[in-house]
Amino acid sequence: MAETKNHSTHESTFERIKEVRAQAIHHTRLAQQFAVERRDLMQGLIDQGLSQADIARELGVTRQAIQKMLAC
Repeated sequence: MAETKNHSTHESTFERIKEVRAQAIHHTRLAQQFAVERRDLMQGLIDQGLSQADIARELGVTRQAIQKMLAC
């Protein structure tokens, strides 16, 4: 039978895991907010008459990538 380790022995590791998890959640939320802002900015360009191909060329991505970004 394996010996059970004392929780306090690993307390700092558990705390660091919790911190890293919180940071990951925060960064995921920021990424979602930036994706929405990016979509809104691109939609504004489209509303002004630019095509998805124009935007793709300027950003150095494919038109399909632009379609995917607009879908978020």
